Amino acid sequence: MLIDLHTHSSASDGTDSPSELMANAALAGLDVIALSDHDSMSGWDEAQTAAQRHGLTLVRGLEVSCTYRGASVHLLGYEPDPGHEAMRAELRRVLHGRVERLPRILRKLANVGVHLTEDEVADAAGRAAASGRPHVADAMIRRGYVADRDEAFERYLKPGRPGYVDRYAADLPTMIELINDAGGVAVLAHPWSRGSWRVLDAKAFAELRQVGLAGIEVDHVDHEETKRRRLRGIAADLDLVVTGSSDYHGDGKTGYYLGCNTTRPGEYERLLRRRRE
Repeated sequence: MLIDLHTHSSASDGTDSPSELMANAALAGLDVIALSDHDSMSGWDEAQTAAQRHGLTLVRGLEVSCTYRGASVHLLGYEPDPGHEAMRAELRRVLHGRVERLPRILRKLANVGVHLTEDEVADAAGRAAASGRPHVADAMIRRGYVADRDEAFERYLKPGRPGYVDRYAADLPTMIELINDAGGVAVLAHPWSRGSWRVLDAKAFAELRQVGLAGIEVDHVDHEETKRRRLRGIAADLDLVVTGSSDYHGDGKTGYYLGCNTTRPGEYERLLRRRRE
């Protein structure tokens, strides 16, 4: 059984529609796939219909932009009740943060000679719940400013670059509690990638376990083997579920192909039991 618990569709910053994502998952030989778009549940219904058509088990998820000890951290929530109003309210705040910063990003880019309009970014975003930096990157590609998203982020959009603007993100412990209260389970996404490793030490994992964290995404392209071994040790000490996934974005990310990392069936069953409990 092949299980991929972290993917993105065009409902956020992936390039496949939810239906196309399910079709590609079937072609990749997956049996279980989680759709975990950024801060949004809008692709779930389409994905569920397509998953049934292709004989896949869909895990309904989302990846929430959070902050913890001053650092950006991402949280995966699996199978929360989409009608849970407190969780929905917090997701609306996060999405509004994306919308609110777009004009500021465009002004900063214009200062360095990259001229884009909000309409161009919205056209690049398509059906996404909110326009984000990947969609700014896509608009830049269309205009010929950069060759791909990697170049756009490296030259203009990542922290410290001329087009970067910070935005609102949810408090991590609060979001863990909201996902649990909504009947879901919470797993830290790629915790030792980018800058989040600076704040997520063993003590932090233990504290987050106390507020309801269920697991750690260990097997991820951004984690080399040394980090994976250490994270597995922390997970074992704290009785946390170990997951693995692709973080697939279609053409939006290179090297993150469906099934490149997967979750062991036994760990998937543990995750399901945590949700039932």
